[in-house]
Formats: sequence, structure tokens, C-alpha cells
Amino acid sequence: MKMAALQMVSGTDLSANLATARRLLEQAAHLGAELAVLPEYFCLMGQRDADKLTLAEQPGHGPIQAMLGQAARELGLWVVGGTLPMATPDPARVANTTLVFNPQGECAARYDKIHLFRFDNGRERYDEAAVLVRGHEPVSFTLTPREGSPIRVGLSVCYDLRFPELYRLLVADLILVPAAFTHTTGQAHWEVLLRARAIENQAYVLASAQGGEHSNGRRTWGHSLAIDPWGQVLACQAHGEGVVLATLDTALLQQVRSNLPALQHRVF
Repeated sequence: MKMAALQMVSGTDLSANLATARRLLEQAAHLGAELAVLPEYFCLMGQRDADKLTLAEQPGHGPIQAMLGQAARELGLWVVGGTLPMATPDPARVANTTLVFNPQGECAARYDKIHLFRFDNGRERYDEAAVLVRGHEPVSFTLTPREGSPIRVGLSVCYDLRFPELYRLLVADLILVPAAFTHTTGQAHWEVLLRARAIENQAYVLASAQGGEHSNGRRTWGHSLAIDPWGQVLACQAHGEGVVLATLDTALLQQVRSNLPALQHRVF
């Protein structure tokens, strides 16, 4: 199965971001991808953290979900909508939500980001809990490609990457990581963490990132990656928008797990 990580440099204009996302989804479909993953906050990188509150959508309603569902249906793709803000009972906070749409345009899975990022090195400061409500449930779904056997897909977002216990619970063949890693933390840890998650779970990893200088002044690391179960990087987009295309080979997946049955040797 061909799969695509879509890298963006989202700005403060919702309509422009959605148009870019649709164009990249079309490119992925043209290249033969059956699954395409948008990055975290693909719909908006606001001037302030609170800007995302103005875009909060209810399940099944709103322009962001409408675009994702329509693109999935018209392009015949599994579309993973990186993250978008979903309304919560607290009007001052939203959920940072991944929505998965099947090729019929139906919402097939929802994951609310569990781990909320906080960082302060004296020059950069982030505290997602100020405007986000964390999720509580790990989420996986099953994707059946046009050819081949079903694939179990595990959902995670950005900062989740630092918590390996989450991925043990997902029990996935393919791990998705839409992200907006900062340049500082991404340069130090992004690739090594992604490769570690692939190796220890003997799974493919597809990570779609924000990558560049944003109109709000933020700088993200980029380097969207596809990684195989042996930890080898299959494809990468360092900076700027683009499509990272790779093939998920179920025969290789089973070979790695058979040759080195580490998942069967777990004690805890």
C-alpha cells in the first residue's frame, strides 16, 4: 500500500490552509497513495494559542471536517486530518483532535491528543494545557487496502512521541504521528524518537510535520518521515510543503517480526 505524509507550513488564514491541504491531498492521490496524513494544526497556526478556540467544531459540523470528508470521498483516499480544534464543554479550551475519514467520506476514527506539550528554555515557551483539554483513550483503527490484508493503524500526535508506553497499547502495524515539532526540539530528538518507535514496535511509522517559517513567527522542524519496521528511513521532506510517499510492505512487516520476535518476548 502506498501512503503519504503531507508536510505544510500553515499560516493564520483558514481558507488558504484548507486550499493547500486539498491540493496536497490531490497530489498524494495522483501518486497512488491510499492513505494520506496531514500535519498537526494543518488548518491554522494562529497568532495566539487562543486563536484555535474560534475554529472549534462540533462532531460532523464545520468547514474543516467538510473539506476532509469531501476530499476523502472525491479522491478515494483514507484521509487523516492531522489535528483540528474540536469543541469541549469548557469554552476556554478545545481538544486537539485527529479525525480519520474513509474513502466513502465517513469519519472512521477520532483521537484526542493525550500528552500536552510544555517547554520553556528561557527563549521559547509553550504550554498547551492553557487552551487544550487532553484526551484519555488510545485509538487504533483497521484499514483494508485495495490489495492485501487489513492493517492496524495507531494514532498519536506530536508530543505523544515521547511516551513509548502509549505505542505498546496501540499494537499497531502502522503508527501515524502528525506533528508541529519546534525547531529546537525537532533538531535534537525528532528522527531518533520516530525511529525508536518503529524499531521497538516493529511497525511502520508515518510522520507528517509542519516544516518552516510560519507567518506567526513560529519555526517548525519539518522532516516529515516514512520509516520501516527495521528503523530505516524510506523517505523524508526536510523543509517546506510537499508529499512524502512510501510503500507499506506487509511481507516485510511479517518478516521482521518473524526473524526477531521481540514482541512475543515481552515480559511486562
